[in-house]
Amino acid sequence: MGGSCYAQNSIPLEDFKNIEEKVIEWRRDIHENPELSNREFNTAKKIAAHLNSLGIETKTGIAKTGVVGILKGDQPGKVVALRADIDALPVKEKNDLPFKSVVETEFLGSKTGVMHACGHDTHTAILMGVAEILSENKDKIRGTVKFIFQPAEEGPPPGEEGGAKLMIKEGVLENPEVDAIFGLHINAATPVGTIKYKPEGMMAAVERFVIKVEGTQAHGSAPWSGIDPIMISAKIIDGFQTIISRNADLTESAAVITVGKISSGVRYNIIPETAEMIGTVRTLDPANKELIIRRMKEMTAGIASAYGGKASIEFQNNTAITFNDPSLTGQMLPTLKSVAGEDNVSLMKATTGGEDFSFYQQNVPGFYFFLGGMPVDGEATRHHTPGFFIDESGMLLGVKAMTQITLDYLNNQ
Repeated sequence: MGGSCYAQNSIPLEDFKNIEEKVIEWRRDIHENPELSNREFNTAKKIAAHLNSLGIETKTGIAKTGVVGILKGDQPGKVVALRADIDALPVKEKNDLPFKSVVETEFLGSKTGVMHACGHDTHTAILMGVAEILSENKDKIRGTVKFIFQPAEEGPPPGEEGGAKLMIKEGVLENPEVDAIFGLHINAATPVGTIKYKPEGMMAAVERFVIKVEGTQAHGSAPWSGIDPIMISAKIIDGFQTIISRNADLTESAAVITVGKISSGVRYNIIPETAEMIGTVRTLDPANKELIIRRMKEMTAGIASAYGGKASIEFQNNTAITFNDPSLTGQMLPTLKSVAGEDNVSLMKATTGGEDFSFYQQNVPGFYFFLGGMPVDGEATRHHTPGFFIDESGMLLGVKAMTQITLDYLNNQ
């Protein structure tokens, strides 16, 4: 397939100017009224109402609160899917904004604020804008566009299914069958007006692990009379870092093992019977992932046994590697450069963050990229924090990029 046919299939600039104000208004409304994973009831209603108003075939209740719109162009062709995530996080906002979130709820037994602290509100508003523009330009669409508004990207609550896995399980990539899928993530460390991308492995596979250590309880004054699960836990944590430094080939791809929580004991002078550790593994290469998980299993059991205890480890796959199909990436790169400008599109390094967009990419070719959200004269803020901030002027580029990628992919068949 050739390069971009941007000039032949472009949308009038006036259409984009008219949509920007709406996109910002939608984003602010969603930001002020955030909802946690699998609980995005009102957000889903807003999305569905908008799609219905555009005459787009709309399906609701997919993967609990997901919304899917299907737009058929005036000419037959392939099927392209565009995905936006719609859930917020259990974070109390500290920004001084007229549309700041003051929503509070209970999460895992604790009171917490709720905030769009990762930019999913912008993703939702951007895709709503793309849907409106494309619905008004059906004559330029050679094929079908499927708009996927996905809940629970941040992970469903314990004991529930959700996110991309459940969307796929419930048939979101079928009827009609999707040929390619595109997505974006606004990034608070990327300057407004720019786009970053990477072919192949862009974001990490994320595994959650739980380790349970068994020892023998004893008085703190006589440690020799028991088996200390806290000491065993410390040795396991220490050992894991040698997997990264001595087993993983870091010249090929990065990898991270982090223990984020350890629970054990009730009193200062009692050696407890058990300990529990919870953590995450991040990998960017399938072979490296297999090696690291195998060594973690061996080390967990081996270290515990060496000190007279027992230990087990269980893994839960949260995301796969966000893998941009090299051919599809190369095909769409001229489009991004046409929309943003040659100098505003750059190659990025892989990141150890995770994204469940990766599960779609395991089923169909996909391309995912970062959209600039950092003010040109401002400072980067951190995602998943109370002070997370996005410059709304960067959202229009997201609308343009997703719109033009769709048209160019379908019309370059």
